[in-house]
Amino acid sequence: MNRAALLVLADGRFPAGGHAHSGGAEPAVEAGRIRDAEDLAAFCRGRLHTTGLTSAALAAAAAHGLDPLALDEAADARTPSPALRAVARKLGRQLMRAARATWPSPELAALAEARPRGAHQPVVLGLTARAAGLGPEDAAYCVAYETVTGPATAAVRLLSLNPFQATAVLARLAPELDRVAEQAAAAVHHGIDALPAASAPLLDVTAEAHAAWPVRLFAS
Repeated sequence: MNRAALLVLADGRFPAGGHAHSGGAEPAVEAGRIRDAEDLAAFCRGRLHTTGLTSAALAAAAAHGLDPLALDEAADARTPSPALRAVARKLGRQLMRAARATWPSPELAALAEARPRGAHQPVVLGLTARAAGLGPEDAAYCVAYETVTGPATAAVRLLSLNPFQATAVLARLAPELDRVAEQAAAAVHHGIDALPAASAPLLDVTAEAHAAWPVRLFAS
């Protein structure tokens, strides 16, 4: 197992397009739900245990070797917001380009051919982890980590939040990241239908409103 590959895949500098997305933080800041580090921690915690768990399980399942096309359909069913479905596929398409350049594999090539407009990002990430020699829990960790780092990084820009405070939020969430990754990886042994389907309706609602903003700092 190539654990160093996990550092490459989880690095925010990996060219997969995630830096342009706030994970729902931008509309939350605009609505006054994120005003400081304490609010940011609550937002990240909620996102981690809902959509984060769901996405982490999809990635773990793909890394485990479950059918990526069936997982892509499962991801669609677990993403009620059209705006977020579009974002997930756009990010999946961008990740696919970077992944195939970094860790080319027949499975990634087959998914790219079957989903030329992009598969859901967690599914692509799981296959990328598999191509890099990583396991299901590694893929789940990567997704769980980006679930909270995206909003934290965005909050620094949106609120001029002290980056030390944002990093401290992430550090305090570390035990919960462990639990979510372990739960997501354990779920893959029970089949696709048994994967977590936790949701965050407010994120869906605000994503639709945010997509219609004429001016915004982040794509989502």
